[in-house]
Amino acid sequence: MDPPLDLAFAALADATRRGIIDRLGRGHASITSLADTFQMTLTGMKKHIQVLERAGLVVTQKVGRVRTCGLGKRGLEAEAEWIETHRKLFEARFEALDDIISEIEQERSNDSAS
Repeated sequence: MDPPLDLAFAALADATRRGIIDRLGRGHASITSLADTFQMTLTGMKKHIQVLERAGLVVTQKVGRVRTCGLGKRGLEAEAEWIETHRKLFEARFEALDDIISEIEQERSNDSAS
């Protein structure tokens, strides 16, 4: 198992957190403005941000009384690589299944013609 990958996928499993990532992709935002955008309490938003921070997807910086959030520097390269590897695996399995189905259909067609 890969703990950083597990943390990232767990963080991204929540629609609100994916929305936060989308919003931060357009630029930094304060926790307060994110809470307003997603119509939730400040406490609720802080919890979401903490999950994203632990996964390394978001970084925060406190300036005065305002905590600003931005996307983490590591991005989603490891997650994208994992997905691509498994996408290729599934694609290969479906292609093999298609080949088997084609062979069966060909055999049936040959048997019908005989």
